[in-house]
Amino acid sequence: MAERDSSRRHEVQIPLDRDHLLADLTVPDGTRGIVVFAHGSGSGRRSPRNRAVAGVLEVQGLATLLLDLLTGAEAAEDERTLTYRFQIPLLGDRLVAAVDWVFADPRLRSLRIGLYGASTGGAAALLAAAARPDVIRALVLRGARSDLAAGAFPHVKAPTLLLVGGLDPQILEIASETSRRLAAPHATTIIPQATHLFEESGALEAVAQHTANWFRRYLIE
Repeated sequence: MAERDSSRRHEVQIPLDRDHLLADLTVPDGTRGIVVFAHGSGSGRRSPRNRAVAGVLEVQGLATLLLDLLTGAEAAEDERTLTYRFQIPLLGDRLVAAVDWVFADPRLRSLRIGLYGASTGGAAALLAAAARPDVIRALVLRGARSDLAAGAFPHVKAPTLLLVGGLDPQILEIASETSRRLAAPHATTIIPQATHLFEESGALEAVAQHTANWFRRYLIE
């Protein structure tokens, strides 16, 4: 999978009331859109799957922001106790903080913002899109636990792409119900012979290409 030189990626801090989140920002020259990534439970901004998808977006001219949804102390506690990884409202608030940071940054505020959420990060992305309906321009949800954010469905305005593995029956059922209830324009793409983590040959490449096409359509074209 093609990936932009990571030397252009640099670490930034997203301020919170009493702490901060760490994030990795990449901004290609001349970009008109940025995608903020929300990882799944037990993962972080260095998720190899998210980095692979981000690399494809960067090659196609999109900026990316991959962030940790937990502070350092929270992440350490979560590793021991699993305290935070399913606190979806908290994760949604953290993603809103990142979106607000992008919108306030003079270098980035002119960019159209999209969200990419994987697994529980997909639920966080839905909450953030519902909280900032006039800012978020597009969503891609990969293997998302969107059922954990069902209350957000009527309030999401951004066009939403659901990416699901054909061999992931739980998420297929969740995606079907999500599609039935989402008020925003949406589409579902099933990646054949792929399981929940899209580890099969060619599966993640398909995810990246569908993701790039969706964000190019709504953030660039």
